[in-house]
Amino acid sequence: MSDKKPTREVEIYTDGACSGNPGPGGWAAILISGEHEKVLSGHDPQTTNNRMELTAVIEGLKALKYPCKVTIYSDSAYLVNAIQQGWLDKWQRQGWTRGKPRQPVLNVDLWKELLNYMSIHDVTFKKVQGHAGHPLNERADRIAVEEIKKAREQRG
Repeated sequence: MSDKKPTREVEIYTDGACSGNPGPGGWAAILISGEHEKVLSGHDPQTTNNRMELTAVIEGLKALKYPCKVTIYSDSAYLVNAIQQGWLDKWQRQGWTRGKPRQPVLNVDLWKELLNYMSIHDVTFKKVQGHAGHPLNERADRIAVEEIKKAREQRG
């Protein structure tokens, strides 16, 4: 976190989706600040669901022009638990390994990028129940699934 106290508050609703795991994937991030909204999305022709979940959050944070107080809403237990239950801190202390015997942590490149953006902003993660009627989570899911179609087209 930078020395400057964030004055802007932003909510980011994210989702990642994959058809097959691995397979073509899509991600979406809906940023809301006051009455302003910005929708970001993208796809990858060959990826995993967890990579798309992480990418959605990273791209949402990357889009912020100033340090902000950010609440990220995600239905990804992998993502939210890694932050809230201290897995991410433990992985770093253990040289990006986990378990016994020690195995490399997956998606280290994205975890490191996420940590970089989290150092700029005051970030809180909130777990939402997926496919449970939360309007913005459902919307992010629909956008991510649409991106899978684009990823399939890109693959040919």
